Amino acid sequence: MPSPDWVVPFPERAAAELEGFVAGLRRDPLPTVLLTPPVEGFTACRAVMTEVGERLRGPLGLAVVDRVQVERYSEDENRAIGWALGSLLGRLVAQKWDGTMLYDVRDTGKRLEYGVRRSVTNLELQFHTDAPWLALPPEYVGLLCLNQAAEGGVSRFVSLTDAHDTVGRESPDLLKRLYHPFPFDRQAEHDPEDAKVTWQPVFAASADGPVCRYNRALIETGGELAGETLDADGCEALEAMRELVEAPARWVELTITRGQLQYLDNRRFAHARTPFKDGAAPDQKRHLVRLWNRDEGRRSFHG
Repeated sequence: MPSPDWVVPFPERAAAELEGFVAGLRRDPLPTVLLTPPVEGFTACRAVMTEVGERLRGPLGLAVVDRVQVERYSEDENRAIGWALGSLLGRLVAQKWDGTMLYDVRDTGKRLEYGVRRSVTNLELQFHTDAPWLALPPEYVGLLCLNQAAEGGVSRFVSLTDAHDTVGRESPDLLKRLYHPFPFDRQAEHDPEDAKVTWQPVFAASADGPVCRYNRALIETGGELAGETLDADGCEALEAMRELVEAPARWVELTITRGQLQYLDNRRFAHARTPFKDGAAPDQKRHLVRLWNRDEGRRSFHG
């Protein structure tokens, strides 16, 4: 059976280059965030990530590298591998206000409450783009799978540019409303003295087409935090988006497995995840290392 269009093979030569990269770190360690991809001896890895970039810029907006032999390395070494490969796509940036550059996606046992992201629970993640409240959200989002769940954790992807065009054809006035600001809950990722809400549009114009931000739940809680009642046109526009985004016929669906590196275009596509259950064994506890790429602004969270 042929591989899906989003799969990018990871050849033996690239695996051998990673062996040499990790061997070098064992001899001469550096903090992961100070690492840069080797200038020499990383040709196959560069070719893989060049192909990833081409898939991301294409109509699919999704690439899955299959696969890194993560079972051969420690958790810290795998984080270094993810960092090095992700750096080949562009600049890696902070994913939290405190400057966290590598973010662990796994069930921490925390209860869902204000300031706790659903990504550190085993709950369903509804369709969203990462950090839609930021003026400069990440361009690409990467996930290196160290372990998959015993059950569940299916990933879903949907094109927001297709949703944009459909709304524009069917309800031009609602599309115009989506280009005006909505209140987004900042999820406590800011100075305690700052406002808990920022106002951003769902769609913004750019030379490459619409820049998309989407997370209906954060708009709802953002309105509550701001003490604002959303206008009727805004509610209708969001409902039109929900119907399109949540239509299964529009989805790409897959389960990321151990050793795969998944990347998506965060400014054109929304992603979701089904709930999951961990097993008792350590290698049955879902653990992904997340990367954010953004070449605009500064490397800090707010850019």
